[in-house]
Amino acid sequence: MAEQAPSKVTMEKLVSLCQRRGFIFPSSEIYGGLSSLWDYGPLGVELKQNVKQAWWRAIVQERDDVVGLDASIMMHPQTWVASGHLQQFADPLVECKRCHLRWRTDEATDNSCPSCGGELTEPHLFNLMFKTFMGPVEEEASVIYLRPETAQGIFVNFQNVLNTTRKRLPFGIAQIGKAFRNEITTGNFIFRSREFEQMELEYFVKPETADEWFDYWVEERRKWYVSLGIKENNLRLREHTKEELAHYARKCYDIDYLFPMGWAELEGIANRGDFDLRQHAQHSGKSLTYLDEETKEHIVPYIIEPSAGVDRSVLAFLCDAYDEEPDKEEIRVLLHLHPTLAPIKVAVLPLSKRENLVQLAKEIYADLRRSWMVQYDDTQSIGRRYRRQDEIGTPFCVTIDFQSLEDNQVTLRERDTMNQIRLPIAELKKTLAAKLAGEPLFVLPPGGQIWKEERKE
Repeated sequence: MAEQAPSKVTMEKLVSLCQRRGFIFPSSEIYGGLSSLWDYGPLGVELKQNVKQAWWRAIVQERDDVVGLDASIMMHPQTWVASGHLQQFADPLVECKRCHLRWRTDEATDNSCPSCGGELTEPHLFNLMFKTFMGPVEEEASVIYLRPETAQGIFVNFQNVLNTTRKRLPFGIAQIGKAFRNEITTGNFIFRSREFEQMELEYFVKPETADEWFDYWVEERRKWYVSLGIKENNLRLREHTKEELAHYARKCYDIDYLFPMGWAELEGIANRGDFDLRQHAQHSGKSLTYLDEETKEHIVPYIIEPSAGVDRSVLAFLCDAYDEEPDKEEIRVLLHLHPTLAPIKVAVLPLSKRENLVQLAKEIYADLRRSWMVQYDDTQSIGRRYRRQDEIGTPFCVTIDFQSLEDNQVTLRERDTMNQIRLPIAELKKTLAAKLAGEPLFVLPPGGQIWKEERKE
């Protein structure tokens, strides 16, 4: 497949839209920002929350074989010894003797500094975990780490969850949470940052069924992205070679997405074998086995791990949704976000600021916001307000006009087609619920009319 950006999006356009419309801001911007850290604005936090809720619904709520967990960010230091992070979670770095900038060895290929051309030191390993101290004294005995992944919190709670839920294999434990990596090479907006959020499932299976469940979760996770609007030709599966497999992995596939900068990992699905439970059992002295009721044998389950980044998922959904269309003498920018993910589901727009129109519009707004995130907007022309909503991905707009005062009907406009229908206010909430749930657009309710918004090409 050709290396090209999906749709008409570039990273520059996306960053501009995100900052202009309140999706994502540079962290600590008034102080000049902090490299590769980002703040989610009013619309961004809604989009991010919707992505997490969609994942949780698919992984936990709609299944009877998965339960949830929220483990602490700071864990006992022995956790990272057992997991191998203290020994192996490192990048080889070189340092410039002139400007003292550090580079990964694969970034400095001719033994000179990519920034100033100065001579480089010999490579040395740099651990990517953030180190801090617990308690009032900063000494070696009080060193702890911010977790670089959420998975270990699940593994150390395996026996707790097993005892309290009495689940039988196969079963999973899911978690959404923050992780921290002191990345040397960052960039491409929110694709790679030092503070990020993960959506991870650890699915425990009998060893002889691991291959079957691995294949199942690869396809299940691919279908999830497609179900929420990602175009299939912007996704691909890539198997890890033996040389690039993590130390714990027996097999791994990446679900790659065609970002504006090219193909890159969106989610990884790994067969971790029994490495993690055996390691934590060995270092803690606690049994982390499962009693097979059929054979009466204690076994160490294998683990299938689908691990997705919340921020990368947000970025992929934004990239895939971005579109531009000719609109008179301007360009209509819109986000074709799936209604499940859209930050604002409905916008309520009175045609003018006349008191009686505003009063009716605010009554409708108050009613709808009990069910969905709704935005009220009465500033500028109705056309400009439509375009603002298109640009932030709002699926539907409700316009209240002067005729609404006489016939108790409003105009409902759909983002992607720009089709409009006239329907009674009493039917509005039920109609929106059906359309946001994915029913065919604009099947007319009783007494409704339909037409298309006028646009000049």
